[in-house]
Amino acid sequence: MASLDDITALLGEPGFNCSDPAPWERLEHELNVRFPADFREILDAYGSVVINNQVYLDHPGHPTRDLGETIREAILLWNEGDGADEIAPHTVGSLPGQLLPVATCSQGETVFLRVPDSPSAPWAVGVHEWDSFSYTPHDMPFSDWLLAYLRNEDPTMYAHDPGPEWRPFFEATA
Repeated sequence: MASLDDITALLGEPGFNCSDPAPWERLEHELNVRFPADFREILDAYGSVVINNQVYLDHPGHPTRDLGETIREAILLWNEGDGADEIAPHTVGSLPGQLLPVATCSQGETVFLRVPDSPSAPWAVGVHEWDSFSYTPHDMPFSDWLLAYLRNEDPTMYAHDPGPEWRPFFEATA
């Protein structure tokens, strides 16, 4: 599994560095789910950020870009209407086997964590692209997916146009 050091080596030093578990505990209690440790560690380090002007990550303790609010709104959006089950390959929600929307993207993609069917099963990432209505599962933890994205190895989302001077970057969101 990719480490926070692997992410930091490409993305740069984080500046949020939250050590308060209370926001996570409240959100996990509300959703009845325990987020994967790598996901929590990355968000605790970076907070609510936009990566490469493309991927928006929110933290549950951020005053305006709250992960809980983002998830609640996305679940409602994904489950409204009669055709919702035709758009996503699994039900969107926080129950075992469902897709939990955890990040949005500037080109309309949604990044999901697939809630494991059992506590011992691994989490996995999936990316839905609105323009093609396709869903691509990635059988890997969030940290591995993010590292692949930063290295431009995720075929569903390209981090940049590679050039000799380009490197991944992030900005804190207000």
